Amino acid sequence: MKKIKIGDNVKVILGRDKNKIGKVKSILDKKIIIEGVNTKIKHVKPSQKDKIGKIIKFDAPISISNVMVCNEKGIASKISIIFENNKKIRILKKTKELIK
Repeated sequence: MKKIKIGDNVKVILGRDKNKIGKVKSILDKKIIIEGVNTKIKHVKPSQKDKIGKIIKFDAPISISNVMVCNEKGIASKISIIFENNKKIRILKKTKELIK
């Protein structure tokens, strides 16, 4: 079971975007795309279809090992999975809060 899911708040713990917090947009195999983190700029040349060139900004993937799930206050923590009424529930180990 993957511990990080789409819509979770995560905090970057390594790299040039260290300490930035954002929501998970999508999960690739071992990479993750977060809103507003690792933003790249791509220059597109003009073509037959589009007569004018463009500058596109997009969020590039970041390794899943470089992020940790955090709460609303920004406290990052590992995740623990407990079983309650035959359902898996994720909680933060540091603060003992449920992850929504």
